Amino acid sequence: MSIITAYNEAWDNGDVDALAELIHDDCVFNPHVGGITMSKSDIIGFAGGGNAPQSEHNRILFENDDVGVAHSIVHFANDSDSEAVMSFMRFKDGKIISMETGATPISDDYKLVGTE
Repeated sequence: MSIITAYNEAWDNGDVDALAELIHDDCVFNPHVGGITMSKSDIIGFAGGGNAPQSEHNRILFENDDVGVAHSIVHFANDSDSEAVMSFMRFKDGKIISMETGATPISDDYKLVGTE
């Protein structure tokens, strides 16, 4: 199974043990909001905290042993607009060592093309 697929499944299931195995101890996550940097423990705490964003239409655009690029529609628990999120990940020793996201807010009446 790809690293990104395993990460998405662990995140969606709130499986913090699986996330701990997938995320490198030295991981740095730079999300697209807030100008913050998160560590492995921050990511795992966020995923297991009950208010984790939920994603759908997860797609892997590219993945090899060194890097991965993914896209999804993400819905946030804080009632902010859902976003189309692009993620870039670097891998080390088969784990995620860095991740960065970029996003575009989508309106409440957004419909994925082809789902009408």
